[in-house]
Amino acid sequence: MATVTVKELRQMLSRADPPLLLDVREPDEWQFCRIEGAQHLPMSQIEQRVAELDPARETVVYCHLGVRSQMVAEFLIIKGFSRVASLAGGIDAWSLYVDPTVTRY
Repeated sequence: MATVTVKELRQMLSRADPPLLLDVREPDEWQFCRIEGAQHLPMSQIEQRVAELDPARETVVYCHLGVRSQMVAEFLIIKGFSRVASLAGGIDAWSLYVDPTVTRY
Protein backbone atom coordinates (compact mmCIF):
# COMPACT_ATOMS: atom_id res chain seq x y z
CA MET A 1 0.00 0.00 0.00
CA ALA A 2 1.27 3.44 -0.92
CA THR A 3 2.10 6.15 1.57
CA VAL A 4 2.84 9.82 0.99
CA THR A 5 4.76 12.21 3.19
CA VAL A 6 3.27 15.50 4.32
CA LYS A 7 5.65 17.38 2.01
CA GLU A 8 4.52 15.24 -0.93
CA LEU A 9 0.90 15.88 0.03
CA ARG A 10 1.48 19.63 0.15
CA GLN A 11 2.74 19.47 -3.46
CA MET A 12 -0.14 17.23 -4.52
CA LEU A 13 -2.71 19.63 -3.07
CA SER A 14 -1.26 22.53 -5.06
CA ARG A 15 -1.82 20.77 -8.39
CA ALA A 16 -4.65 21.67 -10.75
CA ASP A 17 -6.11 18.20 -10.09
CA PRO A 18 -5.55 17.60 -6.36
CA PRO A 19 -6.44 14.26 -4.80
CA LEU A 20 -9.40 13.76 -2.55
CA LEU A 21 -8.12 14.27 0.98
CA LEU A 22 -10.11 11.92 3.20
CA ASP A 23 -10.09 12.47 6.97
CA VAL A 24 -11.11 9.25 8.74
CA ARG A 25 -10.87 10.53 12.32
CA GLU A 26 -13.87 10.68 14.64
CA PRO A 27 -16.19 13.73 14.71
CA ASP A 28 -14.67 15.21 17.89
CA GLU A 29 -11.20 15.09 16.32
CA TRP A 30 -12.56 16.68 13.11
CA GLN A 31 -14.11 19.53 15.13
CA PHE A 32 -10.83 20.10 16.96
CA CYS A 33 -8.65 20.49 13.86
CA ARG A 34 -8.41 19.43 10.23
CA ILE A 35 -6.42 19.89 7.05
CA GLU A 36 -8.14 22.50 4.92
CA GLY A 37 -10.07 21.03 2.02
CA ALA A 38 -10.45 17.56 3.51
CA GLN A 39 -13.63 15.51 3.32
CA HIS A 40 -14.67 13.92 6.61
CA LEU A 41 -15.70 10.27 6.63
CA PRO A 42 -15.04 8.59 9.97
CA MET A 43 -13.42 5.16 9.89
CA SER A 44 -16.41 3.82 11.83
CA GLN A 45 -18.67 4.71 8.85
CA ILE A 46 -16.43 3.83 5.91
CA GLU A 47 -17.92 0.41 5.26
CA GLN A 48 -21.49 1.76 5.07
CA ARG A 49 -20.55 4.87 3.05
CA VAL A 50 -17.85 3.64 0.68
CA ALA A 51 -20.24 4.06 -2.28
CA GLU A 52 -20.06 7.85 -1.75
CA LEU A 53 -16.43 7.79 -2.92
CA ASP A 54 -15.11 7.59 -6.48
CA PRO A 55 -12.84 4.53 -6.84
CA ALA A 56 -11.11 6.11 -9.85
CA ARG A 57 -10.15 9.33 -8.05
CA GLU A 58 -6.74 9.70 -6.50
CA THR A 59 -7.32 9.64 -2.74
CA VAL A 60 -5.07 10.35 0.23
CA VAL A 61 -6.41 9.10 3.56
CA TYR A 62 -5.33 10.60 6.87
CA CYS A 63 -5.98 10.24 10.58
CA HIS A 64 -4.15 11.41 13.71
CA LEU A 65 -0.89 9.46 13.39
CA GLY A 66 -1.35 7.20 10.35
CA VAL A 67 -2.58 3.90 11.77
CA ARG A 68 -6.30 4.21 11.00
CA SER A 69 -5.59 5.74 7.60
CA GLN A 70 -3.50 2.71 6.62
CA MET A 71 -6.36 0.40 7.60
CA VAL A 72 -8.88 2.45 5.61
CA ALA A 73 -6.58 2.67 2.59
CA GLU A 74 -6.17 -1.12 2.63
CA PHE A 75 -9.96 -1.50 2.85
CA LEU A 76 -10.43 0.84 -0.13
CA ILE A 77 -7.90 -1.11 -2.18
CA ILE A 78 -9.82 -4.32 -1.46
CA LYS A 79 -12.96 -2.52 -2.65
CA GLY A 80 -11.33 -1.72 -6.00
CA PHE A 81 -9.80 1.71 -5.39
CA SER A 82 -6.54 1.79 -7.33
CA ARG A 83 -5.19 5.26 -6.55
CA VAL A 84 -5.14 5.32 -2.74
CA ALA A 85 -2.39 6.31 -0.31
CA SER A 86 -2.13 6.84 3.43
CA LEU A 87 -0.57 9.99 4.87
CA ALA A 88 2.52 8.99 6.83
CA GLY A 89 2.40 10.51 10.31
CA GLY A 90 -1.15 11.80 9.85
CA ILE A 91 -2.36 15.24 10.81
CA ASP A 92 0.23 15.36 13.58
CA ALA A 93 3.06 15.30 11.01
CA TRP A 94 1.18 17.86 8.91
CA SER A 95 1.12 20.21 11.90
CA LEU A 96 4.79 19.62 12.70
CA TYR A 97 6.24 19.94 9.18
CA VAL A 98 3.78 21.83 6.99
CA ASP A 99 1.19 23.91 8.85
CA PRO A 100 1.89 24.77 12.50
CA THR A 101 -1.48 26.56 12.73
CA VAL A 102 -3.14 23.12 12.80
CA THR A 103 -3.51 22.35 16.50
CA ARG A 104 -1.68 19.26 17.76
CA TYR A 105 -3.28 16.86 20.22
